[in-house]
Amino acid sequence: MNYCTQVSENNLAHVSPHWLKLCKHFFVHAETYSTAVKEGGVRWKSSFRQAPVLTAAPVRALIDEQICIKGSFLPPECPVTVCAQMQSDDGDLWEAFAHYNTNADGTVNLTKDHSVGGSYLGCELMGLFWGLQPAPGAREGLRLRKKNVETPYVMLLSLLEGHVSPSKRQSTELAAVITERWYMAPGVRRTEIRQDGVVGTLFLPPGPGPFPAMLDLWGMGGGMVEYRSALLASRGYASLSLAYIGHKDLPGSPTRINVGDSYFESAFHLLQDHRQPACLICVNGPVGSTVKFSDPDGRTEHFESDQKYWTYNDQGHVSFKEVSLPENLSSESKVKIERLTCPLMYIVGEDDLSASSMETANVIEETLKAAGKSQLFTCLSYPGAGHLIEPPYTPNSRASLWSVKPQKLVTLWGGHPAPHAAAQEDAWKKILDFMERNLRR
Repeated sequence: MNYCTQVSENNLAHVSPHWLKLCKHFFVHAETYSTAVKEGGVRWKSSFRQAPVLTAAPVRALIDEQICIKGSFLPPECPVTVCAQMQSDDGDLWEAFAHYNTNADGTVNLTKDHSVGGSYLGCELMGLFWGLQPAPGAREGLRLRKKNVETPYVMLLSLLEGHVSPSKRQSTELAAVITERWYMAPGVRRTEIRQDGVVGTLFLPPGPGPFPAMLDLWGMGGGMVEYRSALLASRGYASLSLAYIGHKDLPGSPTRINVGDSYFESAFHLLQDHRQPACLICVNGPVGSTVKFSDPDGRTEHFESDQKYWTYNDQGHVSFKEVSLPENLSSESKVKIERLTCPLMYIVGEDDLSASSMETANVIEETLKAAGKSQLFTCLSYPGAGHLIEPPYTPNSRASLWSVKPQKLVTLWGGHPAPHAAAQEDAWKKILDFMERNLRR
C-alpha cells in the first residue's frame, strides 16, 4: 500500500463546511507554526523554541491496521490532549480525545504511554479510533457505518495544550496531522452484481486468482452493507456482499422479505468460479429465523419479529434479546444444526442486548455434540462485548436508531467501549486465521 498522501484545501471541496473549517483550521495553524519557527520558535510556558510535532505512521492504512501516534518537542511533564475528529459519510462529526502527561524528554507516545482521562484510560494504541463518539449536539441514535468504501475516513489528529475537551476548543492547538482509514486496499476490484435476480456487490482481491470465496450476510437492517466485504477482499478473499431486505433493486415492498432459499442459492452459485466456501462464521446470530415465514421458500409478510418478546428500558429503547431465545423460535424456523458438514465459528458478545447469543451458542454446542460433530464447532465468547462485533478499531454504538416509521425506535446493542474494542481486535484475528485454515486448502 502507498502510505504517502497529500491533502490540500483544493481537494476538500466535496466535504461539508464544518469539516472544511476544521481542515482550514489545521492549515492555518501549520502556516503559523512555520512562520513562528522562522521568527524564533514557539513558546509554551517555557523558553522551548522548537515547534511541537504530531506524527502518525502510517498516515494511510486499512481500517484494521494499527497507527503509531507520537508527539514530540513538547515541554517535559506537562498536560496535553490528543484528539481525533472525523466526518461520517452522513456528514456527522465524530470525535475522541485522551489526556496525557508528557515524558521527561518532552514526548508522548500512544504506543506505550497511558491516558489519564478522556474517551479511554490506560495504554490504548488505537483508543482514539475505537473511542470515537458523536460530537456533543449530534443527532440521536447515530451509528458509524461506511457507506462509500471507495473513499476513506479522513481523520484530523490534533495535539492540544492542557487536559481539555476538543469540542470546546478552549485550548491552543500545538500540532496536527491528517490520516486516512480505508476498507479497500489498492487494487481491490468492486463490481455491482445484478444477475439472475441477485442484488449484491462483489469484491475481488488484486491479481488473477483464483481466490477463496465468501458470501457476506448481515442481519435485519436491510440495504447493501459493503465495508466488511471490501476489507475481506483486501485480505485476499473474494467476497460477495448480498442485499436481501430493503434494497431498491429487490422486488416487492421494502417492509417484507421477498426472497427465499432459491435467492441465496443463486448468490452462492455466482461464487462457483472461485473455490467454494468450506467454513461458516456467525456473529451473535440466532439458531433460527426470528420472523414468520409465509411460504416454504422463506418469504415473509413483513420482517419485524413478534413484538410480544420486545422489551424496553427506562429511556424507551427496545431490546430484541428475548426474540431470539431458542425456546421462543418456532421449530420449523430452526436451522438443522445436526446436518452441518463444515467447521463453524460462533462469536458471542456476552453483553449482547439484541440477541440471545450465549443461549444460542449452548444449543449449537449441545446439538453438535449429540450428532458426534463437536470437532466442527469453535466458540469465541467475550465478556463486556455487545452485539455489533465488527472489524477492529471501529467504534461501538451501545444503542442506535433502528427505524422512524411507523414509529421511532432506538434499539439496544450492548457492549462497553474497552472490552468491546478488545473483542473486535481478537475476533478479527481469529476469523482471518480460521478462514486461512479452512478456505486455502
